[in-house]
Amino acid sequence: MSVGAALDAVRRKLGPRKPRVAIVLGSGLGFLADEIADPLRILYRDIPGFPEPGVAGHKGELVAGTLENVPVIVQAGRFHLYEGHSASVAALPVRVFAGLGIDMLIVTNAAGGVRRTFRAGSLMLIADHINFMWRNPLTGPSEPGEERFPVMHEPYDAELRALARTVARESGIPLEEGVYAGLLGPSYETPAEVRMLERLGADAVGMSTVPEVLAARARGIRCLGFSSITNPAAGITGGQGDRPHPGRGHQGSPAQAVAVPLHRFLTFPLQPFTLHACHMVVGTRARRQRIATLFTVQPSRVL
Repeated sequence: MSVGAALDAVRRKLGPRKPRVAIVLGSGLGFLADEIADPLRILYRDIPGFPEPGVAGHKGELVAGTLENVPVIVQAGRFHLYEGHSASVAALPVRVFAGLGIDMLIVTNAAGGVRRTFRAGSLMLIADHINFMWRNPLTGPSEPGEERFPVMHEPYDAELRALARTVARESGIPLEEGVYAGLLGPSYETPAEVRMLERLGADAVGMSTVPEVLAARARGIRCLGFSSITNPAAGITGGQGDRPHPGRGHQGSPAQAVAVPLHRFLTFPLQPFTLHACHMVVGTRARRQRIATLFTVQPSRVL
C-alpha cells in the first residue's frame, strides 16, 4: 500500500480543486454524495490501493465538490477490517485527505445502542472511543507528517463538540453524547459482550471509525463524529436486538438506518467556520423518524 501513489492519483483527478473538509459516510449515507454541487467523482478502481467496498450501503467513490460554496471531499464507501483489510488500508483515504491539506474530518456511522436510554433514531455526538479492534493504522514505519506517538486525550475536538451541544440545546434538538466502541466484527456482539461494553463506559458499538480517527489525529486533523443509533444492542431490550446488517444500515431491513432524505447535512463557511448538520431522517418499515436537524458551530480557531 502506497499513500503517495494514491495521493498522486487523486490529485491528478482533482486538478485545481482544493478540498478543505473531508466527510466519511457511514452505512446508508451514501446518498449524501448526491448533495454535492459541481461534483467530481473518482472511482476507487482508479486509485491505487483502494479496494472496492464489499458492504451494502457503501459506494466505491470519492466525490469532490462544494457544499454551500465550501470545497469538500466525501468518502462514499468504507474499508472495514472485518472484510479482511488491514487497519492501514482502512485509514488510507484519511491519509490521502491529509496529503490534500484538509483541515477537518467528519466521521459518521450507524451503530448499536449500548446505553439503555438509546432508542432507534437517537443521534449521538461521539465524545471518545474505545479501540476493541485490536488494530492500529499507526503501527509499523511512520508515514511522513504523522506523529509517532500522538496524544489521544481529545480524539474528537472538544470545542466543536461543545458548540454543537450549545446549538442543539438552544434549538431544542435532541442530541446525545457518548463513547463509541469499535469492534472488529463481523459477528455482532453477544449479550455478555454488550454488558461488558456497558460496564467499561461504552454507549454505542460499531465496526468502523476508529482507524480513520487515529490516522487523522496523527496528522493533527480536527475530528467531529456522529453515530446514528439504529437499534438497541443485543440483550439491552431482552431480545436479540434489531440488527439489519454488519454496517447496521440496510435498505428494506427491519431497522433501516440513516435513510433518505438527507436534505442538507453539512455546510462549511470557513471564516468564521460554520457547521450545519440538517434534517437526517431515519426510517423503519413502519415509519420514518427524524433524528437530527441544524447544528451551527462557530469555533474561535480558524481552520
